[in-house]
Amino acid sequence: MPDLLFNLPAILAVPVRGTDARFPVYRIFCVGRNYEAHAQEMGTTADREAPFYFTKSPAALTLSGASVPYAPGTADLHHEMELVVAIGAPGFEIAPVRAMDHVFGYACGLDMTRRDLQNAAKDKRRPWDTGKDFENAAIIAPITRAAEFCGLADQRIWLSVNGEVRQDQTLADLVWSVPDLIADLSKYYHLQAGDLIYTGTPAGVGPVVPGDSLHGGIDGLDPVELAITA
Repeated sequence: MPDLLFNLPAILAVPVRGTDARFPVYRIFCVGRNYEAHAQEMGTTADREAPFYFTKSPAALTLSGASVPYAPGTADLHHEMELVVAIGAPGFEIAPVRAMDHVFGYACGLDMTRRDLQNAAKDKRRPWDTGKDFENAAIIAPITRAAEFCGLADQRIWLSVNGEVRQDQTLADLVWSVPDLIADLSKYYHLQAGDLIYTGTPAGVGPVVPGDSLHGGIDGLDPVELAITA
């Protein structure tokens, strides 16, 4: 095998609650407009014919508890609190009734967004990449195994900034359920162990500035925390 010209950074692996095991990340899929109230605050409606997706590279992933600099190239960095689904078994064209067999576990996550860049891309009908996929754009807390979670129902999902609650809904408000998302996404991709699915954010998204402290939670999961520095 030929020598590599240089070494790439190691794959980030996410802690698994209660164990020394780590979950290596292969790909990151994100679901857009999966809470009706959030879609409305963005000036549109949720897509009920089919979910839609965008991606973030694994290089965008950062573990909960980090202090990260304010993202470059933006004057409008937003928080988006989300339930993250960790895929633990491969599958393609998965039936909804079998979708949960492919879930390893769940985590709290933040989909950080350069909103001004995203909006500019929307206006010009261009991809969202610069608005969504950048360093420290995908924050994740430790993963809880599916068997240790009480099942997806009406758990509260919320986020506070400097102690003030900004986002506060329940998982029952998801337009597309986790089984539906897995089944639909697996029509287009051969899902693999190591894939993460950020399932969408509730209403209440908004800007952060240097010095802000973010704390988000979902009932039954480890919270996600992030500090924004200069």
